Amino acid sequence: MAQTTEQAIRELLDRQEILDCIHRYCRGVDRLDADLLASAYHPDAIDDHGLIKAGVAEFITWAFDGHRQNHRGHHHYVMNHTCELDGDTAHTETYYVMVGQNLNGTPLTLHGGRYIDRFERRDGRWAIAHRASLLEWVGGLADPDLPPVERVQPGPIARDRTDLSYRRPLGPELD
Repeated sequence: MAQTTEQAIRELLDRQEILDCIHRYCRGVDRLDADLLASAYHPDAIDDHGLIKAGVAEFITWAFDGHRQNHRGHHHYVMNHTCELDGDTAHTETYYVMVGQNLNGTPLTLHGGRYIDRFERRDGRWAIAHRASLLEWVGGLADPDLPPVERVQPGPIARDRTDLSYRRPLGPELD
């Protein structure tokens, strides 16, 4: 069934609002701006970065502490982005590259992966309700020599439909 013009415009506006939210996340984390970063999430959202699975405030503290301890500066770049709208819920997959100018050791480190997000529109506002950050590779100008960490991926990474990006709904919630 064909969409009406009004439905098509609503869908385009929803998609743009969601992408704007992803961009706010990147700018907020790169600028160490807690308010801007928090605005990308609903207050009860969960962020699972593999090293931490937490609510918004705890995640922001962890992310900023790690960046301050390890980087002179950093940039989060987002590229390929898909968005499935389902009423007031959206499922997105966004590829990212994080470039960190390290304080010690390897001058530059690159991280590549994907953000798998469940967005929800609440009171007319789209924001992240659940995020899983999948780190798929790390490299740089030389071998990375950042402090070793034991990372537990928040879900399966695969080049087929067993990949976390296909899970509906994204969850489970914080233990």
